Amino acid sequence: MRVFTIEGNRQRLDGGAMFGNAPQGLWRRWCPPDDRNRIDLAARALLVEEPGGRRVLFESGIGAFLEPGLADRYGVYDHEHLLLANLAARNLEPEDIDVIVLSHLHFDHAGGVLAAWEDGRPPRLCFPRARYVVGQGAWDRATSPHPRDRASFIPELPGLLETTGRLELVTGPQSETLGDAYTLRTSDGHTPGMLLTRVVGDSAAVQVVSDLAPGIPWLHLPITMGYDRFPERLVDEKRALFEEGLANDWWLFFTHDPTSALCRLTRDAKGRFTAQDALTDPGPEGLAI
Repeated sequence: MRVFTIEGNRQRLDGGAMFGNAPQGLWRRWCPPDDRNRIDLAARALLVEEPGGRRVLFESGIGAFLEPGLADRYGVYDHEHLLLANLAARNLEPEDIDVIVLSHLHFDHAGGVLAAWEDGRPPRLCFPRARYVVGQGAWDRATSPHPRDRASFIPELPGLLETTGRLELVTGPQSETLGDAYTLRTSDGHTPGMLLTRVVGDSAAVQVVSDLAPGIPWLHLPITMGYDRFPERLVDEKRALFEEGLANDWWLFFTHDPTSALCRLTRDAKGRFTAQDALTDPGPEGLAI
């Protein structure tokens, strides 16, 4: 298999919200903010091309579905659907994607499955053939959100996914749609039921970490986001996954890191998890695993 990273629409969010209770003097060194205290965040996807030709997309980014006023509020600064544009740069059309795996249904991870906003037109899916894989717990949260995170979801999206007839809701470590090369685990610290998938190849594995660790600065165990529902649980989940990833030399895939899409793990002199072999992009030939 080969894996590629596909950039989508970026956004700028408040740095304090992204780093929770971490002191500003600390996180500003990692992610310098703009004059509105916002930091730059990617919203990329991971594309897996299997030997048989099937194409599986993990995450879809924020897309361009927001109307202009909301796009400005959430710091989305390009109104073109960049995920589709960057797939097209690889000579791929939306109908060439066979499966889309969404770790959870927050709009910055799932909005890219929707077509770009047009005045007077309702939200609509833009991948006409794709099967969708979503964790049951994440689905339940999206269809019955808590007031604390209701604004993070797209109200119309669950209905649109369900009416395709191509939706699988998973509860265990395997997906009938994906098959044996993919191992699933759930995480509840950021949002209940978040689905984290490991892609297992012949020579390496890539772990999608989603919002368990949005980027390299969040590899530090105590660093969590203000958006996380259960921060202490999230820290424990990070520790367990990173220990396993370090022992097995996994690649980690980051959705939101502004510069690094992939890395392996190591420990520093104090025993803290840090990145090594960080890649901005695995290149036109992808990363063979």
